[in-house]
Amino acid sequence: MTTLLQLKDAQLSFGSDPILDHADFAIEHGERVCIVGRNGAGKSSLMKIIDGEVQLDGGSLNSSGSRVARLPQDPPAQSEDTVYDYVAEGLAEVGALLKRYHQLSMQLGDCDDQVLAEFGKVQQGIEAQNGWQFTTAIDQVLTRLNLDPDATLEQLSGGWLRRVALARALVTQPQILLLDEPTNHLDIEMVEWLESQLLDFNGAIIFISHDRAFIRHLATRIVDLDRGQLTSFPGDYDAYLEEKQRLLEVEASQRAEFDKKLAQEETWIRQGVKARRTRNEGRVRALQALRKQRAERRELLGSARLNVSEGSRSGKIVFAGEHINLSFADKCIIDDLDLTIQRGDKIALVGPNGCGKSTLIKVILNQLEADSGKVKFGTNLKVAYFDQHRAALDPQKSVAENVGDGKQDVIHQGRPRHILSYLQDFLFSPRQAQTPVKALSGGERNRALLAKLFLPESNVLVLDEPTNDLDVDTLELLEQIINDYQGTVLLVSHDREFVDNTASSILLFEGAGRITEVAGGYEDVQNYLKHKAQQSTQQASKSAAGSGTKSAPQQSEGKASASRPKKLSYKLQRELEELPGQIEAIEAELENLQAAIAEADFFQQAHEHTEPVLSRVAELEEALMHVLERWEELEQQQGNEQA
Repeated sequence: MTTLLQLKDAQLSFGSDPILDHADFAIEHGERVCIVGRNGAGKSSLMKIIDGEVQLDGGSLNSSGSRVARLPQDPPAQSEDTVYDYVAEGLAEVGALLKRYHQLSMQLGDCDDQVLAEFGKVQQGIEAQNGWQFTTAIDQVLTRLNLDPDATLEQLSGGWLRRVALARALVTQPQILLLDEPTNHLDIEMVEWLESQLLDFNGAIIFISHDRAFIRHLATRIVDLDRGQLTSFPGDYDAYLEEKQRLLEVEASQRAEFDKKLAQEETWIRQGVKARRTRNEGRVRALQALRKQRAERRELLGSARLNVSEGSRSGKIVFAGEHINLSFADKCIIDDLDLTIQRGDKIALVGPNGCGKSTLIKVILNQLEADSGKVKFGTNLKVAYFDQHRAALDPQKSVAENVGDGKQDVIHQGRPRHILSYLQDFLFSPRQAQTPVKALSGGERNRALLAKLFLPESNVLVLDEPTNDLDVDTLELLEQIINDYQGTVLLVSHDREFVDNTASSILLFEGAGRITEVAGGYEDVQNYLKHKAQQSTQQASKSAAGSGTKSAPQQSEGKASASRPKKLSYKLQRELEELPGQIEAIEAELENLQAAIAEADFFQQAHEHTEPVLSRVAELEEALMHVLERWEELEQQQGNEQA
């Protein structure tokens, strides 16, 4: 196989610890290599070195003249440039000519001689550089990515901007394609399409990703960047995980043995006068070498310790809605949705970008009013909202200032902690905690946002694309946090494995405002869609086979007869009608009592004043649970009788 690129004895440092410490790396044609490592380890810097944007401090890079294109970590900024212009700019000089040709061609219907003259010169320039082949390449890429060439970047959402950046990388027809978190901001359908395209890519791919399903489907080799060293792990991602764990255990054992020997030698050197008279100078020099080796040792970065400050429980019903409808202009976002969210539910919202996932969350949180339908909001909700755009972080301020709002001491899980101590749980050293957010990597910014999110008490977590840029270790810890969280979780994510590991049910956005609840994770969604497609096929076959038969009217008559509604008994119907009023009364009393408990001086009162209030809250919560269960029972019974 042909070696397209090789790093030898590579050295790079931006601070006290080197990002590359005499590291070696090579890639051959046809390989798809995933670079893994902790946030801040230097993965994106390695990409920039390969792309020529960053120069090595030492060592060599030999790319053998291979064409390299890189998809950056962040999507392009919104601007007045058209999609076509931005993509064409990736082709350097000939791209500038194609961009101008596209602009002039749109003016030919009503133009003067000066425009025609420039148009002719541009055509000649493109012909001189054999540039017409690239117009075909641009058109093909834009078509494959379903991009409007005349749309401006300021009109596009984050997901569509990501597509535009990908188009710019692909249009150069590179031999080495560099992808830095390529699945960020892409919906699941687009991620699966991207996988299929990259599997057919005729060249080498080097990519960074947190999406474990994406890595498993794509990578032919894993390269681990750990404390400045690049270690290659042939095979799939699961094999890498096993071998990496084995190597870490061996390293821990070797270091423990080293530390034991060092401690023994330190004890020997500190012995009395008699021992010092007879001590071996060679042994002293060996001890000095051990000390130097210990001082130069880089410790493995520990794991984050994420803990959510959980507040008092919300009411059992967090949200209940019937026949909800919402439209913007002529676009239906929510069509006749019935939805009940109970305390403790873990619900993932899955669907294409722009389908209305964030809009539905706003309706659920009473931040946006539906056009029609009946809605009921839960009581005592304390919401913590993770924003995928990290708007809650001020890029000019330090991590500590952002998370602690300028305070040195914060309250976490009911006890005071120094802000620097709290941030160490999220792998921010005291020095990093004073670093401006704008200087952090994407994954470090997400960790800072999680630190800010988890600090105040909450009983509802809203997580909008929380997995972007996180390293796998932190990602798996976040999964555990969500699973252990006693409150309610609303999750928007295109990470299939993350959804499978956290969601108890999924709200699937099927298009045209239709939203279907599917129990389970993403695999269950796939099974639902397959079953639905099979049913549609079978129904179409039955309709075609049964058309014109004599039995068809009898079947229709039978169905009509079976669907005649049967009413509940008078007594049960009255009970069902009265239950909503009982629920409202209980929740209103609960809300008043919980407001009294939240007062700063409540627990400073005598025990005989506080105990009855707390007992009454417990009684009301128990009563509310029984009333809601009875309501659900009668509603279901009525629905079954009408079916």
